[in-house]
Amino acid sequence: MRGDKGHQAHCRNARRSIRAPQPERGKSAQAPSEAPLNRIIIPLLLSLTLALPAYAAKGSTRSNEDTAEDLYSQGLRAMKRGYYTKALEKFNRVRNYHRDDPLSVKAQLAIADMHFKKSDYEQARFAYEEFSSYHPRHPDLDYVTYRIGLSIYKRAAKAAGRDQTATRGAVNVWTGFDTRFPESSYLEETARLLQKGRNRLAAKEMTVANFYADREAWGAVRGRTEYILRRYPDSQNKAEALGLLGRSLHAWGKVEAATSIRERLAAHAPDSKQLHGLDRVLAKPPGVRPDDKVFIRPYRIRGGTNPGAGS
Repeated sequence: MRGDKGHQAHCRNARRSIRAPQPERGKSAQAPSEAPLNRIIIPLLLSLTLALPAYAAKGSTRSNEDTAEDLYSQGLRAMKRGYYTKALEKFNRVRNYHRDDPLSVKAQLAIADMHFKKSDYEQARFAYEEFSSYHPRHPDLDYVTYRIGLSIYKRAAKAAGRDQTATRGAVNVWTGFDTRFPESSYLEETARLLQKGRNRLAAKEMTVANFYADREAWGAVRGRTEYILRRYPDSQNKAEALGLLGRSLHAWGKVEAATSIRERLAAHAPDSKQLHGLDRVLAKPPGVRPDDKVFIRPYRIRGGTNPGAGS
């Protein structure tokens, strides 16, 4: 019996000695085969990670690599299609990345045009004025001056009773345009708008004069009408200003001066209703200038204020 047990123990030990080695606890059986694979994958992932920022940077600077001619042409195409915001972006890139290129000057003027086409008239005025200050001898300076005035004029109130500060600004820009640019292709259009602006300013002054005439503040009426005739001698309100001036002079007893104004009115508008009205006034006894000033509430223009005037 003991011999049999010894034989069985010997056999079990022999089988353990030839059994395949088992992996240690906690370690995968595939570990030996994964090591070479990891040596390939990890460097590959690292190289891709490092390459992505460089690729992104290359893409972000791609537009910087466009030539000034490419960007300017793209801006012109966008402008023709009505994509003013996109065109503005392209022209700004020419200015930002190609300042030494001759197209940069054209792009600067195009930027002002884009603001104007977008109806951003205040920004357009600033851009045109900046171009004019940077390039005072540019061959397109007549166009720039015309557009400066137009950018201001577009923001002006059309009603004569409103504040006409913008109209006055446009008139100031256009005054003398014919002397500075006698051969400009914008000469006729500028002259038309200049006269239109002057008529609007004269109409505003007439609105104020009529306000004081309704209150018989003849001193203020005389001051306004004389200013109109002196500042805007060719305005469409000339006949009305002459008629009202004659009334104010007659109301203060200045018959000879009123008669002289009547002659001017007859020469300017012989069949006007203002002349007939003045004739009726002159047929009445003249008035007398008051010794004491009478306070009249000043005329206030909507959108602005106007200083008061005594009678």
